[in-house]
This record gives sequence, C-alpha cells and structure tokens, in this order.
Amino acid sequence: MKLLLSFVLLGALHQWAAANKILFDGRIPLWTKNETLDASADPFLTAVKGRSYPATHYSGFLGKHFHPTPLWNGSPEQVISIRIDNTSVFIPGNGTGVPQSGFRRTELIAQRNGSASNADRVMESGVTRFHFSIKADQRWPLNYTHEYQVVFIEPSDGSHVFGIQLGSPFTNPTGILPAPYARWFKVLDHNLNVLFKTPFTTDVWHNFAIRVDWENRTLQVLYSIESRRLASVTEVVSNPTVPLGDAGKGDFHVGLLKLPLVNPADSPANQGDVVHYGLQEGTVEGLLYSGIFVERIS
Repeated sequence: MKLLLSFVLLGALHQWAAANKILFDGRIPLWTKNETLDASADPFLTAVKGRSYPATHYSGFLGKHFHPTPLWNGSPEQVISIRIDNTSVFIPGNGTGVPQSGFRRTELIAQRNGSASNADRVMESGVTRFHFSIKADQRWPLNYTHEYQVVFIEPSDGSHVFGIQLGSPFTNPTGILPAPYARWFKVLDHNLNVLFKTPFTTDVWHNFAIRVDWENRTLQVLYSIESRRLASVTEVVSNPTVPLGDAGKGDFHVGLLKLPLVNPADSPANQGDVVHYGLQEGTVEGLLYSGIFVERIS
C-alpha cells in the first residue's frame, strides 16, 4: 500500500506535463532508500564517481528534511544531493582506464532496466523534453573560479547535445577569475553557444526544461523559479553540429563535473589536457536536484 500510494502521489505531479508520456522518471519516492544508489539500481546508474567510496559517499536522497521544487505541486519526491571532494576522480572503462585526475566529478546517469542505453533509446527520438530543477547546497558551496558542467547529454565523442554550465569557463591560459557571469547558469548548445543565462540565486529552485528535436536537430529552453510555471526563454533554435543518428545521442547526466585550473608547472602539452591535468582544491562541493524526468512531446 505504501509503494502504491507513493506512485499515485507522483502521478499527480505531472500537472503541466500531464498530456505527454513520461519516458523516464527520476523523481525519487519517499520510501526509496539510499541503498538504491549503492546498488546502482534504477532509475540512476551511479558509476561516475570516485573509486574510494560507495555511491552514497557522493550522493544521497534527503528524505523529508529538504523540500523539492514546488513546481510540481508540492511533490512527495526526495531531493537528491550530489557532491564532489578530492576523491571524486573517475576511472573510465569500469575502472581499467586512465584516471581522470584533472576532473572532480560525481554524476547520476538515467537508466532503464539497469542500462543507460535502454533509457537513451526511449528518450532520444522524435521530440522529447528533459526536465530538472537545481538548487544550491548551502552546506557545500561551489568555487566559481572553476567551470562546472551540471546537466548534459553526452554522446560517445565526449561532446554534449546540450549542457548547463556554472562557474568560470576553462581557458588556457587562465583569464581573470572569477569570469563574468560565473555565478550564472548558462545553457549551451552542442557548439558551446550560450542560448540562455540567468543568475544562480542560491535560495530558490531553478527549474529547466530542454526541448530536443532529435531528427531536426533543434533545441528550446524553458525556465522558471520555485512554483512559477515554466515559460519559453528561447525560440526553437538550430543545433546543427550534433551528428545525425546514433552518433548524436548519449547518456543523460545530472551532477557535478568540475574542471581544473591550468597548472603552470605542467608542460605546455598537458596544460590543455583538462581531463588528466590541472589544479583542484579538493574541497567538498555540492548541488541539490529534484524534478528530474523526460517526456515525449511528439
């Protein structure tokens, strides 16, 4: 009965999106335990994290103690905390690759039936809309002299179909820090053009929806704060540099990917290798997420 009630309550949240089919739902019912993260069980794959600790060292469900975005009518979902620290060094290839020592990163990846590729196939055809809400975690503030990539869809070539950026974009050589608009959200297209930016006021929920037309390669950004209805903040814009077909599709990531600053002691060749080299402070930093789901538009 408890399980059934949670799903009934979550079903009532769809409100504005009710007419559309939900393809992926990352809104976590109150009964879900943190052990789900350690098991890397649906709805999120938790592989992108440091290897020193289990997933719950870097992410967690916050129960009734933190209120999620009010956009979806006072949802009973749990807020998700995602954190990085100096152990957040991801090793690709199921731990067999070269450690990404330049980055600090913890990300949750949408999955279905234990597979991210299963979720990708469902979410990435026709026209779909990716929803997520982000709030500052006052316990673990960000360092805005660095660049953070906090939501993105990543094809196999490492590019992003779209991305949400905070902080100072990485440059080599390092420019003036923090950069202009460091404390603003920037919504980027595949070619890293800024489609929309807005201040990251830290005491409110920031609600985003990114409309992706996979065949026509276009994007549209919708945005609001707190309980305000989502509104279009861009027109439908072309995203032409995304490859056609499967090469232009990838996993849906939410979390923190923190880029380094250039280390003057590194060789010139290594100074531009943000994945494996650079300076990091090793501090604990975090963000809060809720309202994560993907819907079919057409």
